[in-house]
Amino acid sequence: MYIKEYRICMPLSVEEYKIGQLYMIAKHSHEQSESGEGVEVVKNEPCEHPVHGNGQYTEKRIHLSSRLPGWVQSLIPRIFYVTERAWNFFPHTITGIDF
Repeated sequence: MYIKEYRICMPLSVEEYKIGQLYMIAKHSHEQSESGEGVEVVKNEPCEHPVHGNGQYTEKRIHLSSRLPGWVQSLIPRIFYVTERAWNFFPHTITGIDF
C-alpha cells in the first residue's frame, strides 16, 4: 500500500484556525437555539488529559421537543433533551451522548 499526503497552505496559523473552529461551533449552537429550544451550554471549562494535553470540556443539553413530529410531541413530555459531553483536545475530540 502506498500512502500520499497532500498539504494545503492556508493564510492562517494553527492557533487562528483553532479559535475560528471554536467560534463557528458556538455560532452554530446559537443559531439553532430559539425561544428556549435548541442548545443549552451547561458547562464550558478547561480540562487536561494525560495523553492529549490541555483541552476544553463542554456539556450541552440539546432540547428536541419542537423538532419532533406532532404525534411524537403528544406522547412525550415537553421537557425532552439529549445531553452531549465533549472533550476537545485540538485536533482530537472525544464525544459522549446521554439520553
